[in-house]
Amino acid sequence: MNAIGKILETNRYARCVETSKRVRWDIDKDVIQGRLFDPSQKFLPEGLALADAFATLSPNEKRFVSQIQGRTYANVFGLVERFINAKVLELSHDHWFGDQVALEALVRFSDEELKHQALFRRVEALISEAMPAGYSFSWNPNDVAAVVLGKSSWAVLALTLHIELFTQAHYRESIRQDPELSELARDVFRFHWREECQHAIMDELEWRRVDAATTPEARDSAVDELIELVGAVDSIVTAQASADSRYFTATCGRRLDATSAEAVQQTMLAAYRLQYILSGARHPHFAAALASMTTESQQARIHAALAALAPPQMLNAA
Repeated sequence: MNAIGKILETNRYARCVETSKRVRWDIDKDVIQGRLFDPSQKFLPEGLALADAFATLSPNEKRFVSQIQGRTYANVFGLVERFINAKVLELSHDHWFGDQVALEALVRFSDEELKHQALFRRVEALISEAMPAGYSFSWNPNDVAAVVLGKSSWAVLALTLHIELFTQAHYRESIRQDPELSELARDVFRFHWREECQHAIMDELEWRRVDAATTPEARDSAVDELIELVGAVDSIVTAQASADSRYFTATCGRRLDATSAEAVQQTMLAAYRLQYILSGARHPHFAAALASMTTESQQARIHAALAALAPPQMLNAA
């Protein structure tokens, strides 16, 4: 990297530090504020929950689906931020005796991710008080992190940028727009979004830094690893959609026949694939960053893997 490029990069890290200082928040004082989740309200907006696609459910049942999905949404973020934080700490080593502004930015990134994990543990505890017993989220964050961190930094950073970007899109396009959403849920995701904005900038800076030192052969292998990571995410959301649909069927207050129960499960899965995979993959900034670092044939491999997760009828329902 030339001197001008290095200065510009340092300036971007510096702006992330300034933003981190300006938007910093406290879990109890700013977010929770002594409030509880109200079971008469939605916990995730209709657009993300694909409420309209649950065609056989009543309005109250659709609201309950949004609460189940909102609970899982918080738990998924608590899960992924475990491996994101570990990767950020690992990458910070490269700056120990170099760019101290970049080092400060990454240390702040790590501190905020630890706070986010604590926030989502609080959210799970609070939501559990507002919902019937029987919900299950059995994924161990350390086990998942071990699998993810076994891949190259290139692949992990690509996945991480994808996650940070869909977080922002979800808040801007759906969460802040829904007047029927729980105010506590809105605040949880609003404050989370405020700190994730600068995280996405650092994800891309680090991804491009790693990419610059990656050989074409290693990058081609990393593309395969990214596809494997997307497959791993899909395995998680597929299993969770099954668990969440069983929970809904057991606690919704009426007996669902086999056809209706299957429809709930398939729609739940479509919603989760939209939320955790497709909305990030389709994000224009992610698509542009990925295209700038990969060949057309590599992009085609990624797109083929994603196409298998996006039945046209469910994309139309979204």
